[in-house]
Amino acid sequence: MFSKKIKITSFDTKKNNNKKLKTLFSEILQKKDPLCKVIDTFSNNYQYSYNKKKITKFKKYKTISIFGLGGSSLCIKAIYDFLRYKIRKKVYFYDNLDIVSPKIVKNKNLDIIISKSGSTLETIVNQNIFSKSKKLFITENKKSYLMDLALKLKSEIIEHRNFVGGRYSVLSEVGMLPAELLGLKSEKFKKFNNLIKDKNFINMLMNNVDTMYKFYLSGKTNSVMLNFDKSLISLLEWYQQLLSESLGKKGKGFFPIISNLPKDNHSLMQLYLDGNKNNFFTIFDVIDYKAPKINNKKILSDYNFLKNKSIKSVKMAQKDAVKRVFKKQNLKFRNFEIWKKDEESLGIFFTYFMLETILLGKLMKLNPFDQPAVESIKKETKKILS
Repeated sequence: MFSKKIKITSFDTKKNNNKKLKTLFSEILQKKDPLCKVIDTFSNNYQYSYNKKKITKFKKYKTISIFGLGGSSLCIKAIYDFLRYKIRKKVYFYDNLDIVSPKIVKNKNLDIIISKSGSTLETIVNQNIFSKSKKLFITENKKSYLMDLALKLKSEIIEHRNFVGGRYSVLSEVGMLPAELLGLKSEKFKKFNNLIKDKNFINMLMNNVDTMYKFYLSGKTNSVMLNFDKSLISLLEWYQQLLSESLGKKGKGFFPIISNLPKDNHSLMQLYLDGNKNNFFTIFDVIDYKAPKINNKKILSDYNFLKNKSIKSVKMAQKDAVKRVFKKQNLKFRNFEIWKKDEESLGIFFTYFMLETILLGKLMKLNPFDQPAVESIKKETKKILS
């Protein structure tokens, strides 16, 4: 454990000696590939395109609406759902086109409209229909629909840096500005500078990347996320986009599947244990919370083993059972346990998976920062509507 707040185990605990991988990691850190400039945002030295004084006036709003698609909203939703226990504001997400709009008091709400390109169709439609309050735009500093609209409305504009892609934007203005408005401290998320100096972290990162690359080469390409805590669902949806959009190219990639346990023990687990063997697994859980306890007086004698147990202890037993059975059947898995729900543990999570994905992209000879296939759907949609 390199941190008291988050425990990550590797698929393979042996020390990694992949020299090529270590060289790639060194090159990424040195940003020899200009595309890797996004790593600047991971650091606590990163200079945002806003200052905290500039956004102070927006902190008075108790309700915030986020208009954005993909990484422009997933990263904020991940932060909000994971740290909701310490956030005193209501947040609504307009991240699809089947929105049921909540009742919002006009001028009591802040609308944050996010699109790097400034031309995301769904965001344009949603903000047109549902945005009725004070507006704050986060978009690239170039001519676009949303830039033109922001200028027309004389709204505040925060620059979305052009080297930051949506799915990698969580530690940039896109994720950290809303985090500040929710009462969180952006600097607490920034653990990169310390992590890259930690030998345990680096060794674990190298082991996992090397093992996943070997899975890919052998045709084991279903990355199944076994989730034991509902506060992680949005975070895993963020990771799902990161992995699929970054590496799903040129006939390559992993298929990320979110599986919520113990519910899926009664549906998908049969397939995992006894179906095809092209899956590998990552177990996710949060240890830091209190759960309701069993009412001992209502337990029948045949189930006395449940006395004095809580929902959490039952889930922990189920998780341990999964690990034991997986080991017996030689099913490959690793384990992520969050022991403290705060900005630091979340920052470690974000940093780890972005670094892992970038490294995998480099090993697979892919550009992990673009999404060329998706652009064809966007262009065809505009043709149909025109």
